Amino acid sequence: MKASDRSLQPIREPENWAPDSWRRHEAIQQPQYEDEAALEQAVDQLSVRPPLVTSWEVLALKRMVGEAQEGRRFMLQGGDCAESFADCTSAVITNRLKVLLQMSLVLVHGLRLPVLRVGRFAGQYAKPRSTDTETRDGLTLPSYRGDIINSPDFTADARRADPQRLLRAHSHSAMTMNFVRALVDGGFADLHHPEYWDLAWVDHSPLASEYRNMVAGISDSLRFMETLAGESLESFSRVDFYTSHEALLLHYEQAQTRRVPRQWGWFNLGTHFPWIGMRTAALDGAHVEYFRGIRNPVAVKVGPGMQRDHLLRLIDVLNPQDEPGRLTLIHRMGAAQVADKLPPLLDAVRADGRRVLWICDPMHGNTENTSNGYKTRRFANVAGELEQAFDIHAAAGTRLGGVHLELTGEDVTECMGGARGLVEADLDRAYKSMVDPRLNYEQSLELAMLIVRKYGGRRPD
Repeated sequence: MKASDRSLQPIREPENWAPDSWRRHEAIQQPQYEDEAALEQAVDQLSVRPPLVTSWEVLALKRMVGEAQEGRRFMLQGGDCAESFADCTSAVITNRLKVLLQMSLVLVHGLRLPVLRVGRFAGQYAKPRSTDTETRDGLTLPSYRGDIINSPDFTADARRADPQRLLRAHSHSAMTMNFVRALVDGGFADLHHPEYWDLAWVDHSPLASEYRNMVAGISDSLRFMETLAGESLESFSRVDFYTSHEALLLHYEQAQTRRVPRQWGWFNLGTHFPWIGMRTAALDGAHVEYFRGIRNPVAVKVGPGMQRDHLLRLIDVLNPQDEPGRLTLIHRMGAAQVADKLPPLLDAVRADGRRVLWICDPMHGNTENTSNGYKTRRFANVAGELEQAFDIHAAAGTRLGGVHLELTGEDVTECMGGARGLVEADLDRAYKSMVDPRLNYEQSLELAMLIVRKYGGRRPD
């Protein structure tokens, strides 16, 4: 079917689909629960708990993703590699929100585009693993798969998959969402007062002067517009924030999938924006089966092993009617491979007239292990892949419409390089991640400024 024909078709529910139809397909990256009855009981309890998000928020996000597809918005998606229950604290959540607000401020100022803010939080509790087990000193135990499944402590009891953790994950996600909503609705994100978002780094960072100049420039611009309008611009007193997570643990996602009054179809009301990871994107797999039936905007991670035909078939399954705002493709190739692997996929999607939002994840393809046993990423490689991605899209006649980052508002030392020139020896000082290394607050701001410095005031088209 031609793209023009698809766009004329009415949006309708997919055939032969239900929230649990994924169970008829192979489901990989799922934990092995010892007690199936206890698992089903936890799923039943979860299925009657209040939703974490609303259908109208989901549809509002889909409209904004559609605008980003047209070049009228830029998506900033960021947060922890894997949330932990222990980090569900006011300080950690506030700092995470601060750094995302600061980054969006930099991007709005430099790209002259509204920024669509999507946090990797309030549900990012499950992580895929390369192996099912881990061995230490001759003892083999199940791998740590995130707090929604088991504990990182290396004991048999801690590594046991516990169904009650599904309920704990929902509770912690609800607390996170409640606090974020309270902060945003209470004016914490007011663009009239971006100085409220300062973290400690502003006092000593090499980037401090540049950031303060941006803050002053935006404050001056707002005052000028309000002088002309003769009234306060209330639309700048708050911003919208949306949540996202990798929808990996399908029992949890099934329990969050609901019908709502006055709307057709099914919504995942555990998050606004779920995505499929690179490991679970099999066409006949359980994750693709689950995703094809929900009305949320969805995303798929696209790695260097993705073939053009497989990608086009994925698009057919996940967005058969070419619905605006429905599908985002998150490419994560690595700085060394992006120039070779990305262009053929861009050409295939463009030539077929598919409507997608392309965003770049410059983190996951640039992971390496150090001699002292740490998993890390080099800031130069992260920045290098992102810079190349913008240039590759421009050459292909496509648009890079966003970034997807693993970051934290804390003063961690997990990624090397950046303005402070962190080296391997610095990783010992504050390496806190239980899974993947994250950009710290300073490196995150530096990456946003790099985008602005490289592309100035022009739109990324």
